[in-house]
Amino acid sequence: MKPSKKLREAVLAYLFLLPSLVVLGMFVFWPVGFSFVLSFFKWDFRNMKNPYFTGLDNYIEIFKFDYPPKYSFVFTVLNTFFHLAVAGAIVMLIVHLIKKRTLSGIISNAAVVLVYIALNLFNVENPILSFLVAAISWSWLVYDFKRVEFKNTWLWFILFLAVFVFVELNSSLPGLVNFLLDAKDKNLFLKALTNTLYYVILSVPSQIFISLMIALLLNSNVKFRVFFRTAYFIPFVTSVVAISLVWKWIFNDEFGLLNYILSLFNIEPISWLKDERWTIPTIAIVSVWKTVGYDAVIFLAGLQNIDRSYYEAAEVDGASSLQKFFYITWPLLSPTTFFLLIVSLIGAFKVFAEVYVLYDGLPGPYNNSGMTLVYYVFDLFYRQQRMGIASAAAYILFAIILIFTFIQYRVGRRAVEYVS
Repeated sequence: MKPSKKLREAVLAYLFLLPSLVVLGMFVFWPVGFSFVLSFFKWDFRNMKNPYFTGLDNYIEIFKFDYPPKYSFVFTVLNTFFHLAVAGAIVMLIVHLIKKRTLSGIISNAAVVLVYIALNLFNVENPILSFLVAAISWSWLVYDFKRVEFKNTWLWFILFLAVFVFVELNSSLPGLVNFLLDAKDKNLFLKALTNTLYYVILSVPSQIFISLMIALLLNSNVKFRVFFRTAYFIPFVTSVVAISLVWKWIFNDEFGLLNYILSLFNIEPISWLKDERWTIPTIAIVSVWKTVGYDAVIFLAGLQNIDRSYYEAAEVDGASSLQKFFYITWPLLSPTTFFLLIVSLIGAFKVFAEVYVLYDGLPGPYNNSGMTLVYYVFDLFYRQQRMGIASAAAYILFAIILIFTFIQYRVGRRAVEYVS
């Protein structure tokens, strides 16, 4: 092809794309770039006409404590790396014992666990020792991890996260979880971060599991399948404000449907919208109910894309229903699960409307129990008119989502099985 013809085709293609690029530039690229620049400026109600450059002051101010935290941040980070190594060692120890791997792997991973137990028994709070133990443990874990071939990587990763949280909560050495639990009442941003992480942990796994069960039912020979598909999908296309208002009545202490159902089982009524402990679970219930239909439809599409010949071959070999699910359905659904996990995680970090409607514009009943990261940004920007610091908080949220998405991609490389 002649260079002139190539150039003509390229220009023609960009001319077709130009209207979309103009719209995206005006309403996406420009606001994103401008808010990033704005995050380095002091721009609030007093400095509306003359904002001035402050560097990283907005980012620093976000992490300022009302009074000093109980634990040192550096020591907390070192202990967190050590706890991650311990959680990895416990998982690898389970792998070696189940799969009857090398004796050296069993001994080395058991040694990491024993060192952790010893440090907790003697309550050794030494940052240098924590760093050395964490470094040695991680160097061995990386080497050991390369020798083991994992199947059902997502299940092992979930087990690793569960063990890590258990280790953090039961350790005398302060880690990330203990730091957040202590710091959330001393810094509003960390309070919002803790609440959001709690919401993500409650909503995302529940959403994926329930939607998968619904998809499996809809994929079977059940009557009125078309009706059920529509019924499950309707909440997703309905306004989140309307859904939240309906659930606000359902959660009502005196006349709510949910407490009425609980009373049929002789369970005491729960103050869903007034008790601080139930704020995040209440928001999670509404969000899961709204989005589970969308995930179910995507899972259903993934199920119908699996060739029936795999199941026919398994039936010939005498495989049970559970064996077909774990060895055919679940591995071949991994691309769909991977997509839904990323979308669900990003969506969970952006929760806002449910909080705003359920609690009449307040971040929870009291003590900021419903303060999420997006609500934190909204409060700074809209109510306090502190646009600079609100932009900085928005980019910190972007960085957090980016880190979690990167982790998912790294795990997904080994967990996802694509069939051509």
